[in-house]
Amino acid sequence: MKLLIVSALSGSGKSIALDTLEDCGYYCIDNLPVTLLEDFINHVMLANQQTYAKTAVGIDARNQSKSLANFSEILKSIRAKGIDCEIIFMQAEEATLLKRYSETRRRHPLTDLNTPLKEALKIEKEMLIPVAKHANVVIDTSRTHYHQLRELIRDQIGERDYQHISLQFQSFGFKHGVPLDADFVFDARSLPNPYWVPELRVLTGKDQSVIDFLAEQPLVHEFFQDISVFLERWIPRFEAEGRSYLTIAIGCTGGQHRSVYIVEALVKHFNSPIVNVIVRHREIQ
Repeated sequence: MKLLIVSALSGSGKSIALDTLEDCGYYCIDNLPVTLLEDFINHVMLANQQTYAKTAVGIDARNQSKSLANFSEILKSIRAKGIDCEIIFMQAEEATLLKRYSETRRRHPLTDLNTPLKEALKIEKEMLIPVAKHANVVIDTSRTHYHQLRELIRDQIGERDYQHISLQFQSFGFKHGVPLDADFVFDARSLPNPYWVPELRVLTGKDQSVIDFLAEQPLVHEFFQDISVFLERWIPRFEAEGRSYLTIAIGCTGGQHRSVYIVEALVKHFNSPIVNVIVRHREIQ
């Protein structure tokens, strides 16, 4: 049996994630109190294993802080029952969350007359630490819109049927910030930059003329080889430790040329029928 616990900072996309998982065949429940989680497993999931073979439960800061503080013990008890339980934690930068709440005019669950939104966000982050520290995968939605997030959830979690680790390769621009959900970050800014070639400036690392330019650069080849060897050595170690997901981020200045090229090359190198390989170009989607 499969249980996904989806937790998130308010406004970072938990509802979208649960809706997407429901479309992927999961039985989804939002805002289940942590104190009822074991009872739900014992009296509902295990009692009707066919219906609840794939279940996703949303847990957020609407729970009491004392309940969340005991999450580690509850998780240990769940896994002792033989339940395949994974934790997905979603977050976004504070500025992004503030902007989303200002646009939707929705009330944050922890705000009141004495607690403004900015303070509520900080309180919530502290409350969810007991859940976040057990996350198998962390998703940063700061620069992800609705359709991108649905696609990411489907590819990385919802429709995955692989026995091996899932690899997400992501390109980004350092001038727009480092992805918060990356396990490894590699800096490609020292490589020759197609941006300074006028006819290549408006293109991306997926265009053939940029590919040809970078493929001719010895430093680019060395950079790719070094990363490939490093990952080939360490991915099996993470898999042996029980990791289901690994995010490798490649950054350049603007996230348009060098990082995109390297990510595309890594995807081709590591793609196989038994490994779920996901590609995301943050700045060009």
